[in-house]
Amino acid sequence: MKASERFLQYVLFDTTSCEENPHCPSTANQLTFANRLVEELHTLGVEDARVDENGYVYGSLPANCETDAPALGFISHMDTSPDASGAGVKPHIVKNYDGGDIVLNEKEHIVMSPARYPTLRDYVGQDLIVTDGTTLLGADDKAGIAEIMTLVEEIQRDKLPHGKLCFGFTPDEEIGRGADLFDVSGFGAQYAYTVDGGKLGELEYENFNAASATVTVHGLNIHPGDAKNKMKNALLIGIQFQNMLPAAEIPACTEGYEGFQHLNRMSGDEEKTVLHYIIRDHDRQKFEAKKDRFLRIAAFLNAEYGEGTVEVELTDSYYNMKEKIEPYYFLIENAKQAMRKAGVEPRIQPIRGGTDGARLSYMGLPCPNLSTGGHNAHGRFEYIPVQSMDAMVHVLRLLACPQAEE
Repeated sequence: MKASERFLQYVLFDTTSCEENPHCPSTANQLTFANRLVEELHTLGVEDARVDENGYVYGSLPANCETDAPALGFISHMDTSPDASGAGVKPHIVKNYDGGDIVLNEKEHIVMSPARYPTLRDYVGQDLIVTDGTTLLGADDKAGIAEIMTLVEEIQRDKLPHGKLCFGFTPDEEIGRGADLFDVSGFGAQYAYTVDGGKLGELEYENFNAASATVTVHGLNIHPGDAKNKMKNALLIGIQFQNMLPAAEIPACTEGYEGFQHLNRMSGDEEKTVLHYIIRDHDRQKFEAKKDRFLRIAAFLNAEYGEGTVEVELTDSYYNMKEKIEPYYFLIENAKQAMRKAGVEPRIQPIRGGTDGARLSYMGLPCPNLSTGGHNAHGRFEYIPVQSMDAMVHVLRLLACPQAEE
């Protein structure tokens, strides 16, 4: 079975994660999907495939030839982002894409245009898997799972020589908890790759340092007709807090190595308002400065409106894995070599986000990130070329089985 065929089956599982649920996995459907993957691994001859009580899937193939190669792992995540619906995904394939507008949903007048998404022009003549424009697709990261599963099938079918190979599928990566309960020692690999990137050829070992910030504003409400010199409007103070942050340090104004703070939720009333932020920067010193700015703004507003008016809770999520990968740079060189052999031009670039690999690298499992071939993740205009998925399976095969004749 081709990776794209598997993928079309996998996206029918709604595995949206839920940040509000503290349990792991955060949604029951992730566990349903995990059990489905274990069954498939058993069918493919991965005898030790299992899912633990937290929804993590593990499996391995023992070495089948004489080799001193270290045990190598491949990891992807099962959940999809809560930023867009993952329920009722209706994928279809645009065969031999002609370079024009793609009508995703004629009834709803939903069109994906290369004028807005210029990467489409790179795939004229290829076959694109798209949605009906009402949900995300789930290439992030069911494409990675499909590619790893197809790798396993090809290894077994073609009896390829290999060292020990380990496979892992994690829950709740999209809400920052994918590595929380990952059993590094039980996984059994010395090094690994996450298969969780975007455009074909992306190779990443630098990611954001990441934190979340919760800003709580305590106000004092009173009838507006009698409010002079009495009301302390938490909503307005919250807006003031936001306006004291640098206006251009937001996702819409940054790229590459530029960091940002992002207000992604705000709720409340005059009495109490809560603002939720994420803070990101590749540079650790700039990252710490961004967090400190939140505290300084709170101190300024408390001096103006009274102590305890503004509270800031900062929580670090993950750190840049660069310092953990550089001592094992051969992982990057091996990936570059495999890509070139597969006819894929490697492009090393920073991740403007994070992967399980960032956390796992700090947990003792050096774990750079490979592309899957997907585009426009977390949204209704997500798509992935079939040919990119096939190419990534070839790349994984070369990494997993360097002893084999290709």
